[in-house]
Amino acid sequence: MSAAAKLARRGLLAVGVLAVVSGGVLLAAIDHVGRAPRTLAPYIEKRSSGHNPLIEHTGRRVAAILTSLDRGSADLQPARLALVAGAQPRPAGRDGAGIQVATPEALSAALLQAAPGDVITLAPGTYRFQGKGINVPRAGRADAPIVVRAAQPGTVHIELQTLEGFVVGAPYWRFENLNIDGTCPADDDCEHAFHIVGNGHHFASVNNTIRDFNAHFKINAFDGRFPDDGLIEHTTLTATHVRTTTKPVTPIDIVTASGWTVRENLITDFVKGEGNQVSYGAYAKGAGKNNVFERNVVWCEQMLRGLPGQRVGLSLGGGGTGTQFCRDGRCITEQEGSTVRANLIVGCSDAGIYLNEAAGSKIFDNTLIDTTGIDVRYPASSAYVDGNLVDGPIRGRDGGIVHLGDNRATPLWRAYLGSHPVRGLFRAPEAGDLTWRDDAPLRAEADEGERPAEALDLCGTKRATPAVYGAFARFTECLAKP
Repeated sequence: MSAAAKLARRGLLAVGVLAVVSGGVLLAAIDHVGRAPRTLAPYIEKRSSGHNPLIEHTGRRVAAILTSLDRGSADLQPARLALVAGAQPRPAGRDGAGIQVATPEALSAALLQAAPGDVITLAPGTYRFQGKGINVPRAGRADAPIVVRAAQPGTVHIELQTLEGFVVGAPYWRFENLNIDGTCPADDDCEHAFHIVGNGHHFASVNNTIRDFNAHFKINAFDGRFPDDGLIEHTTLTATHVRTTTKPVTPIDIVTASGWTVRENLITDFVKGEGNQVSYGAYAKGAGKNNVFERNVVWCEQMLRGLPGQRVGLSLGGGGTGTQFCRDGRCITEQEGSTVRANLIVGCSDAGIYLNEAAGSKIFDNTLIDTTGIDVRYPASSAYVDGNLVDGPIRGRDGGIVHLGDNRATPLWRAYLGSHPVRGLFRAPEAGDLTWRDDAPLRAEADEGERPAEALDLCGTKRATPAVYGAFARFTECLAKP
């Protein structure tokens, strides 16, 4: 080989080594910075705005490419699937008319006079309320809750032009089979369908459909009392439009309360249009503990897609709490010993699961698709993370402690290449078809960590053996039967 050929060969080898090293440095830098393409894109677009047209055009183009690499096409509208999560066509609760009401006035009077064990049944029709919230002051008992219900789902429609809907400050109330809509001309004026406060412990919402509020459920302390041990189950929470407000947009907003179970709900399309434009599907914060989010479907952007802002799926800790509002007056931790298990979280412009100063958290068996993954943030946060199927990374940030079990996730750098191997396991995830393209991804190891002995998957079936990564073994079993 001639000297010139040897020199050329060495030059090519050097270029190859440099490319590998540079690529490795770039990928390491991406992982270190920890910013996904979908969150980097709006930053670039904002920084390039206000400059000359060429810079603005380049910024928009780069942002569009990054978003496309990370999220794919935004043109395909997902199907509205009938799921076992969310409100169901079959009524919840027991039969029996109890106290019958047929007007808004009669309902308000019945709520003020209710006694333990009463069942208040609304006749089919539309009930409109304006002005003040609806006071719910009477206490039920553990063995005799007070029930407010429709006999059949879809027959009773409650329309609220009130800042708050039902203000529940007494224990053991249960609401079933209702449709509740916020109909305020201004979104600032429709804050909550339910405000559960103070002594309103052991509240339950079962099989309700609730639309167009900023925080459909607001749960918080009052006068030194805490509304603990509530239940939100088989309830559909959604919005038909972007919420034009600077106020918090979070369909389930739990502050200071402990022992809540949020199970088998469908939460979609919570987009905050003003202020910081950050919204959450549900969070628990304010120094509560032992809250559980399980077997929910959270689709951040199902019909309201591609809009500015940050949507987070489920969170322990949310954006933090002012110390004066914390259960302990300090918020040493925002949450302690809480669980996020067997949820399906799809289509979020930010994290699918976000932990903010949440100690002793258990993050088990969730499926995350088209999100930035799982973030465990700040030194007070610690989480055992096992059995999850994550279309994105699992990360400890800013000192957050992650105890990793057996998960299947995707490194952040692959999103910059448009490579999404977890997303590719499904036939058409963008359209809501989550059947497996080939075989289900089986775990090599048994479940680790604490799970209830009776734990079910997203579809309501016993977890398979050997276990499948994520929230379900067969998505067809998550579809409601006719």
